[in-house]
Amino acid sequence: MKINRLDAHDRFEYFTKQSFDISACCQNLINQRPFGDHAFYIFAHTRTFGIDERYRLLLSGQYASLAEVPEKTLIWQPRLTKPKAQSNSMLFKAYPGSDVIKVIWMLPAEELWDQFIKGKMMENKTICDSIHDFKKNRQKLEEREEDDLTNKQIDAIYKEISRDAKAQKAKL
Repeated sequence: MKINRLDAHDRFEYFTKQSFDISACCQNLINQRPFGDHAFYIFAHTRTFGIDERYRLLLSGQYASLAEVPEKTLIWQPRLTKPKAQSNSMLFKAYPGSDVIKVIWMLPAEELWDQFIKGKMMENKTICDSIHDFKKNRQKLEEREEDDLTNKQIDAIYKEISRDAKAQKAKL
């Protein structure tokens, strides 16, 4: 197969610019401080739109035709607990009040894994390590971090959030 260098360069540029979107999404969640000053996970995963949702997006006027409406969306979910590792997802740990974001895993869709191996244009050490751990040592990805909150602390935070939400609703 003959590869066009300019096309490959454009694809590489697009790929490298995506990382800025990742950091912007993480920073946006950190700035919201969903759990106050407590460290939390940011779980990014895809969700497929149903045909009814795609049709609703078409009717919103954002898209000219149904073919232009995306089939999936990337959801950025703040969490106090670590989710199970799954392909087509990313997990970060954020520490509000600091500029520290820890990458736990970055797992593309399984059909894309070969693109990220050593020697390929999209080679990425973090992704390669995540794929290796997912295949060979998934419990390493899913085990508790040493600075995770206890279940009792997590329950107290969720109860406080619930009380605050009820108080806000009562004001309306």
